[in-house]
Amino acid sequence: MDGNDALNVNAQLDLLGSQQDWQPDVNSAFACFAERRSRTAAAARRSWLACMALASCVLLAALLEFRGVSASDRILKDRQQAPDFTLQDARGATIRLSSYKNKVVVLNFWATWCGGCKVEIPWFVEFQSRYKDRGFTVIGVSMDDDGFQAVRPFLLEKKLNYPVVIGNQRLVKLYGVESMPETVLIDGRGRIAAFHLGLVDKPSLEREIRTLLD
Repeated sequence: MDGNDALNVNAQLDLLGSQQDWQPDVNSAFACFAERRSRTAAAARRSWLACMALASCVLLAALLEFRGVSASDRILKDRQQAPDFTLQDARGATIRLSSYKNKVVVLNFWATWCGGCKVEIPWFVEFQSRYKDRGFTVIGVSMDDDGFQAVRPFLLEKKLNYPVVIGNQRLVKLYGVESMPETVLIDGRGRIAAFHLGLVDKPSLEREIRTLLD
């Protein structure tokens, strides 16, 4: 390279600035990297949360479908007639379901420790008072392990005005009881008319009762 070429190169390097101007901006580079990493992590979290929410919805729908089919549909298809049973109430009187034919019956499975049961039992007391003279009755089936020892004080406190019996495993199996409360509506022919799994909707149940009574 001759002298002129060397001068040209030096002149061009002078135009590019000093060596200090060529130092990399490390702080800016790390800031850019951190921002991109943060955006990527946030996107991954959103994607993960969306997947978890979808999975939860699918699982919940499956559980609800399973509950609906395993209890009500099994009995409705296999047993058009409500399974009969004979048990004694708190006063020692015999309660036989088949003896309530020609009456509309609300058969309610409950327990003293069940929160939803405590909410709806006053509604059943109300229905019993309102419709008993029209061929209607409620029969409570307590599933308390301690039997009437636990149930009698509750009956007195809440002033239940309908018969209550203590359920057993045979009755649980016959009616497919999986959780409480569970309420079975039986028409005047002794046939299962409706199931309510969980806390009943008071207006809906009363409409069903009135429809069967009319």
